[in-house]
Amino acid sequence: MAIREILTVPHPVLKQVSQPVAAVDDELRALMDDMLETMYAAPGIGLAAIQIGVPKRVIVMDLSGQGEEKQPRYFVNPEITWKSEETAPYEEGCLSIPEYYDEVERPARVKLRYLNYQGEQIEEEADGLYAVCIQHEMDHLEGVLFIDHLSRLKREQAVKKVKKLKAA
Repeated sequence: MAIREILTVPHPVLKQVSQPVAAVDDELRALMDDMLETMYAAPGIGLAAIQIGVPKRVIVMDLSGQGEEKQPRYFVNPEITWKSEETAPYEEGCLSIPEYYDEVERPARVKLRYLNYQGEQIEEEADGLYAVCIQHEMDHLEGVLFIDHLSRLKREQAVKKVKKLKAA
């Protein structure tokens, strides 16, 4: 396992659409292990492969709280099959936009389908933080960042802040 570099805005790779994965094999599991280690080191609760420069439809996530046992989750070729009409606001942040947080309104519940670490197909419903996080990470697979849901002014402020942090 290895910690990979997390790309930050305005890196152009973050705007790429990720490609579906043909099969869950040992090479893909090694990538997911690296992604998980990278996410924990950052620290964060979710990471899409594109954030480490790999344009594949792969996400890792762990929503366990501090001091709780780790609960890593793996999502290969995830799809949202249903979204609730009810929405909920949540203050989001992103490892590709360090130290910037803002409120985003998203569907409160979603149903999703994906392949897990073993390559088994899973279908389940998500709500609360899980729903927010999976939608946020799936946006990455389409080249969308959470700041793309904000006003142009807020987006520009976020990018400016990240550039300033990198220069410091």
